[in-house]
Amino acid sequence: MAKAKVTSMFFCQECGYESVKWMGQCPGCHAWNTLVEERITPSVAGSLQGKSMSLRTDNKPLAFSEISMKEEARFTTKIGEFDRVLGGGVVPGSLMLVGGDPGIGKSTLLLQVCRNLAEAGHKVLYISGEESLTQIKMRAVRIGEFNDHLSLLCETNLDVIEKVLLKENPTVVVIDSIQTMFRDSVSAAPGSVSQVREATAFFLQISKSNQISIFIVGHVTKEGNVAGPRVLEHMVDTVLYFEGDRHASYRILRGVKNRFGSTNEIGVFEMRNEGLVEVPNPSEFMLSGKPEGASGSVVSCSMEGTRPVLIEIQALVCDTSFNIPRRQASGADFNRVNLLMAVLEKRAGLRLAQSDAYVNITGGIRILEPAIDLGIVMAIISSFVNRSVPDGMVVFGEVGLSGEVRGVSMTEQRILEAQKLGFTTCVLPKVSLDGIQKEKFDKIELIGVSNVQEVRNLI
Repeated sequence: MAKAKVTSMFFCQECGYESVKWMGQCPGCHAWNTLVEERITPSVAGSLQGKSMSLRTDNKPLAFSEISMKEEARFTTKIGEFDRVLGGGVVPGSLMLVGGDPGIGKSTLLLQVCRNLAEAGHKVLYISGEESLTQIKMRAVRIGEFNDHLSLLCETNLDVIEKVLLKENPTVVVIDSIQTMFRDSVSAAPGSVSQVREATAFFLQISKSNQISIFIVGHVTKEGNVAGPRVLEHMVDTVLYFEGDRHASYRILRGVKNRFGSTNEIGVFEMRNEGLVEVPNPSEFMLSGKPEGASGSVVSCSMEGTRPVLIEIQALVCDTSFNIPRRQASGADFNRVNLLMAVLEKRAGLRLAQSDAYVNITGGIRILEPAIDLGIVMAIISSFVNRSVPDGMVVFGEVGLSGEVRGVSMTEQRILEAQKLGFTTCVLPKVSLDGIQKEKFDKIELIGVSNVQEVRNLI
């Protein structure tokens, strides 16, 4: 029998684009220096699209009226913040990707999920390609007691894993991590584009055909993206990112893709000796330690999915010692901060050209919503004039290039969150005052502003 010819292909590590030759820029995602060479077997490459991607055995098309639609029966993990991000619980037969920096707590969180699901009677299988069984148990003992509904397996070969899954038929499976899985028939190293894509396609086929819910742990690059091709994120049903500083106690679980729930939902956790503990009130947690009477400190409100979260925005503006002023943003978009400073200089008359400016969102959370524009503006003005914002004030609104303050969505939810935490004054866009029921906010004063000049007069 003739031996299959082994050749090589170039794969983009960002989007999975295939090329027969190396190129400096990927034609698919236009990223530079992302194409890497991998050895493949042509006969094997053809089999990847056959066995792994066939999800149904009866390839009979159905009319639209013949398709029955019913609400997916979810089962909860008994971790409220985790269920919130998932959209209410785990959907049977779903494929979920959990990404995050090393040491952030991905494995710890999934072990806690496995423990709760096993206590509820679900058959759970934890497959690790990075740790031994003893190492996993040593880490699990800190979390609590585990029953025999949870099984552990140390394996990286997909052929062996397939036999175990078909024999055990678990309800939930955890793969830690996808970069360690490989198939012998694919002539590439574990963690390469070919192996990651083959492994993801395999678990996709297993989850859909056997109604097994599978959690996949994915390593991230230094840019914060899941290592391997971006096609991995397109194939799964849910993508969750674990954020935060591993040296701090807080963690933020963010859903960036969810076919069964709302996107951009967040769950807040605190790392303790017994594992991750959910934080039921993130607003109170984010504002802990806020200084009183300090200039440049402003409380704003951002919507994370359906949840309003109060955050503290800090700004420090001082004279520069260099020819070019230094600007730095932590937790906020750097270009957005520069844009808002240009608006203040042009529309509010602040001379910021010879000043260094530093903007920080406390708590380690990153906010990109335009609704915090007004908070950043007020923090910069407060630091520049060295006068503190009145205590008990919360600020939100979008700022345009003409200096106007534009309306934002979910105004009432933001005001209610501020009122619940004891704030007495709310500065918001004037256009948003007309669409709210003011009688609901008897404990908080509402101040509408239409431009940044009015905001300056409040300080």
